[in-house]
Amino acid sequence: MSEHEASLYERLGGFDGISAITEDIWANHTRNTAIKQRYADSDAEKVKGLVRDMFCAGTGGPENYDGKDMLSAHRGMNISDQEFVAVIDDVLDAMSKNGAGKREQDEVLSILYSMKAEIVHV
Repeated sequence: MSEHEASLYERLGGFDGISAITEDIWANHTRNTAIKQRYADSDAEKVKGLVRDMFCAGTGGPENYDGKDMLSAHRGMNISDQEFVAVIDDVLDAMSKNGAGKREQDEVLSILYSMKAEIVHV
């Protein structure tokens, strides 16, 4: 084992890799019939920027996430378990499309599920 094991951020390709994943997450979300209506009136660049910055910061990158906490951001949205799973499927698909391995996908899946209680409220 090396003295320095690469962080999840590094293994995902850093800022550029996560930016590419974020673009594909957005594309997936806006085509996914289970959740696309949630994004219909969104500012695409703002949402992608927030997702990218949170993804970067949450995986060990130097970027700062200045958006709302997950509970505040999703309060009153009545997000269902089905919608939550649709988002996860879109994220994993985007990661796979961008060459992320199973280990990295499992780590992100764990991070996303750790936030479920702050997001799903029906």
